[in-house]
Amino acid sequence: MSGDARHLASLTTELVNPACAHIDELDPLAALRVMNEQDATVATAVASVLPEVAGLVDATVERMLGGGRLFNVGAGTSGRMGMLDASECPPTFGVSPEMVQGVLAGGDGAFRSAAEEAEDDAEAGEEDLARRGVCERDVVVGIAASGRTPYVVGALDYARKAGALTGAISCVADAELSSHVAYPIECVTGPEAICGSTRLKAGTAQKMLLNMISTEVMVKLGKVYGNLMVGIQPTNEKLVMRARRIVALATECSAGRAAEALEASGQDVKVAICMVLLDASADACRDELLAHGGNVAAAIRALKGCS
Repeated sequence: MSGDARHLASLTTELVNPACAHIDELDPLAALRVMNEQDATVATAVASVLPEVAGLVDATVERMLGGGRLFNVGAGTSGRMGMLDASECPPTFGVSPEMVQGVLAGGDGAFRSAAEEAEDDAEAGEEDLARRGVCERDVVVGIAASGRTPYVVGALDYARKAGALTGAISCVADAELSSHVAYPIECVTGPEAICGSTRLKAGTAQKMLLNMISTEVMVKLGKVYGNLMVGIQPTNEKLVMRARRIVALATECSAGRAAEALEASGQDVKVAICMVLLDASADACRDELLAHGGNVAAAIRALKGCS
């Protein structure tokens, strides 16, 4: 057995889980119960690394306030989780697709059709970040259940040379990735229900962590008012109804008043909220929001000071 093979076999994500060793002999309900019991351990693993996550969030907010971007870099399941989280930021928070980006080994096509060999190409990781112009304002978070994927290592090394802030999410202890970044997160999820299938517990932990990071970053950047998605883009009937409800909840106005404000604002939830709360014009609210980076609370304080 080669050194790499021995190292892989020693990773906790690759070990046989004794609780699931005979899952193939169980009836569907019993098998699902076993899997569910394993999934229940993920939240505890995530809870154990929250201080490290908070450190990465604080540092990320500082960079992004200076105009930086956030890149989630990974291969296979890890990379797909990074792309998924990035793709959901624009419709959730109303930000540009450039602000949070997913970088997947093998390119976007590998999201649908697996390109497993791409994870071994460290140079491709460097090239993919160079193509995106990663610089000192940016944040690059590498994601790898094994904590050792060459593509991710290459990307992180390039990011460090470019002066970007670096973080990593691994699902094993003493991960190789941790030595390549300023903010390592080692969320140890243990053996999978199906040996080595890190799309299960490890993938779930990665999604939880990425959700937390992007959400709290957006909260600190003022993309949320209270706990309301004020950056929502009302582009279909469901979202129009949600936008009206958000305006009504934020201002405690009637559904009719919320609909009127949204119409007058050009379907801009933030502007509509400011209009209702301050009885101000759409233009005045829009200008103040622009001056405060879209932060509703800051815009309201400024408008109140002017009134």
